Amino acid sequence: MQSKILGTGAAIPDGILTNQDIEKIIDTSDEWIRTRSGVVERHISDKDTPSSVLAKEAAEKAMEMAGISADQLDAILVASVTPDHSFPSTACILQDKLGARKITAFDLSAGCTGFIYGVAQADALIRSNNAKFVLVVGVEELTKVTDWTDRSSCFLFGDGAGAAILGPSEDDKSGILATYTASDGSLGGLLYQPAGGSSRPASHYSVDHHMSTILMRGNEVFKHAVRQMEEAALKALELSGVSKEELDWLIPHQANIRIIDFLARRLKLPLDQVVVSIDKHGNTSAASIPLAFDLAVRDGRIKRGQNVVMVAFGAGFTWGSVMIRW
Repeated sequence: MQSKILGTGAAIPDGILTNQDIEKIIDTSDEWIRTRSGVVERHISDKDTPSSVLAKEAAEKAMEMAGISADQLDAILVASVTPDHSFPSTACILQDKLGARKITAFDLSAGCTGFIYGVAQADALIRSNNAKFVLVVGVEELTKVTDWTDRSSCFLFGDGAGAAILGPSEDDKSGILATYTASDGSLGGLLYQPAGGSSRPASHYSVDHHMSTILMRGNEVFKHAVRQMEEAALKALELSGVSKEELDWLIPHQANIRIIDFLARRLKLPLDQVVVSIDKHGNTSAASIPLAFDLAVRDGRIKRGQNVVMVAFGAGFTWGSVMIRW
């Protein structure tokens, strides 16, 4: 049984932090940030709004588009590196907030590739007849784990949530054509959160020394990101049998405009066939692809019958792709 995406949804906090605001925090400029990242502004959550609140808003919009109620869900998968708590899972918290029945609910941590991993898992559940309707959410509040003294990376990150409802496809004219996921844990030290887990529990020392925030070796991450995202995109084309010429849209993880430009050139796609939202959202990790996807679906850019590839790279390292026919 083939699966398909029945509905999408998104949620972003009301708070906005512009590049001009960043200029007041660190020694930088709007021009420097735009040139190196493509970010113009990012949305930020307040301290009293956990990830599950954004996840709920995005999920409800996706269910509305799909025409699915919470009591019809068979599983909830939440991809996040900024869950409400280490436990219980944000998926279980979301299940309660939505009023869904007793169903499978779990979080997964694959960094910026989280939504891709979630869709791959949901697709497998539906194909194996272990679920009919699955909610996949990518949600992050990265500004709460950002080191605002790190001039090299603090301007990149934003908060938001994106969601999708997956269900069975009634024909072969639309649906998920292929999924691909991969990882290389030997490179995990290039992008990670040093403290807060069992290897280095949170302490006054770890907080005072910015060890509970994102640590990223940007240049090294960039090199691996461009290479592995290209590999993932080509793998999706290969597995789905879709040629480069038949590809209508690319939705890349919104990490850096230079990575996006490079990937588009390698796939020989003009930028007007690439969905870009990094200027308004920044890097929202697992939320970036579903946020961009929902934006392009709702403004009418992505039309029925078009081939769309989503591709991401993130902490782990992880990378992957999903090919769909909308």
